[in-house]
Amino acid sequence: MKPIYLDYNATTPIDPRVAEAMLPYIREHFGNPSSNHFYGRATKDAVGNSRKQVADMLHCKPEEIVFTSGGSESNNLAIKGVAYAYQKKGNHIITSSIEHPAVSEVCRFLETRGFDVTYVPVDEHGLVDLKQLEESITPKTTLITIMHANNEVGTIEPITEIAEIAHRNGILIHTDCAQSIGKVPVYVDELRVDLLSLAGHKLYAPKGIGALYIRSGVKLEKQIHGAGHEMGWRAGTENVIEIAGLGKACALVTEESERTHLQTGNLRDKLQNGLREAFPDIRINGHPEKRLPNTASISFPNIAANEIIDKLKNIATSAGAACHSGGVTISPTLKAMNVPPEYAKGTIRFSTGRFTTEREIDEALEEIVAVVKELA
Repeated sequence: MKPIYLDYNATTPIDPRVAEAMLPYIREHFGNPSSNHFYGRATKDAVGNSRKQVADMLHCKPEEIVFTSGGSESNNLAIKGVAYAYQKKGNHIITSSIEHPAVSEVCRFLETRGFDVTYVPVDEHGLVDLKQLEESITPKTTLITIMHANNEVGTIEPITEIAEIAHRNGILIHTDCAQSIGKVPVYVDELRVDLLSLAGHKLYAPKGIGALYIRSGVKLEKQIHGAGHEMGWRAGTENVIEIAGLGKACALVTEESERTHLQTGNLRDKLQNGLREAFPDIRINGHPEKRLPNTASISFPNIAANEIIDKLKNIATSAGAACHSGGVTISPTLKAMNVPPEYAKGTIRFSTGRFTTEREIDEALEEIVAVVKELA
């Protein structure tokens, strides 16, 4: 039997309905969308339909959606694109201390190219300090980039409030929504953002496909040069097969999100509550209410996370700290949240998803409790 999968925040399996939507573009419709004949028109229509499905999910216009190779490329295009396009206005960017490397490493690269970056701290729950964020703004600030939800602890940031601060000061705002889409409602008209990144493999579409929302009127410096694909934003013949899959995945989010949020939340709570009952001294990281419904970052005191995971033979999950010969490396997110070291080193992230069952949670609880008691 395969292990119980509780690592949906790392990646999701491809939904069979998504795979089915991709099949015609594997087996039959092979044309280049830029070709003006029967074969090209079939694939061009597929790309256009998928663009509308993504836009419908986000509540934006189809022409504001650009397909990319994934969340990392979307973040690079958004952050570098704004940085270089608005360089005459200023060279200052504001981000948070708990961003995914797909954002933080882009910012660190820009620091080597003459840009200034402020890394705003978070509180013990992982929430960005809005006061410090606003105080960080200078006349040279061109962009604020803050993730919508943290991939490790699930804390949901106040993006709408941050967008109000940004726009009040004439600054663009970008948010990485790779983790939040499909788990909580994500609408650009409510978040009021200028740019938004998403990754297909976080919402039951394939790896290697993503999208970037670019609000009409925003300028970006292109990162990939060539022909005028994707309305001139990104050169390269479109990945029709995976674009079709992403479109279907987004349509499923639109149709089923409310049920999925409830299902994954109930299962997450069942696991979380069961572990707390067995081990009252565990720590649950992230905001108690403003948190992704599927995410449980749990710290077991005075036990190394890798030791637990090594003994969990029938569960697939992720550690928040890594053990090695030189000691224990704690994730930047847990450090930024000031999680005590004796807890941080024993942090495991459990994340439920669309295909998680109640029986799996019961079996996982039984195994986790047995392993932790053995190691305690």
